[in-house]
Amino acid sequence: MNTMPIVDMSNTFIEHSFIINNFVVMIGKQIKDSLCRVLGDGVQYQWRENDNDIIIPDASINCNTRDRKNVSLTGIPRMIMEVLSNSTEEYDRGGKMEIYQKVGVSEYWIVDWRKKQVEIYLNDGKEDGTTYFYLYKTVTEENKEELQLVMFPDLQTDFDELFNL
Repeated sequence: MNTMPIVDMSNTFIEHSFIINNFVVMIGKQIKDSLCRVLGDGVQYQWRENDNDIIIPDASINCNTRDRKNVSLTGIPRMIMEVLSNSTEEYDRGGKMEIYQKVGVSEYWIVDWRKKQVEIYLNDGKEDGTTYFYLYKTVTEENKEELQLVMFPDLQTDFDELFNL
């Protein structure tokens, strides 16, 4: 089994965790009676499309939590959120984003607490069957009322609650 090295996150700011926790609480209370779950960091995913390497998103919404391999989930989340930090930004925008696109994650949020901004990417298909992420919307303080989960339009999101640091 291939495993990814554990990255020392000791230089991650506490704001990184605040954003994750705010998102999990905000969404979790709304989907508690559904088949979907919002999961915070620490939850492992393992996909054959990623050579069964372990990957740990900051937060995800998964409606296939029964699909498991040992301690890892194998179901594809409908939505993943990564919160940028100095040590992870390149990987979140590069390697991780490529993996999420390849396995078929529908919606990918990149949250930058330093800029107070959310980039929402959606996964779309090409005629040849491959997929790609495109930037659907960037949400900042100026257009904060536009923050919305595209794959879960009935769930309420709140920009100020997400960035309550």
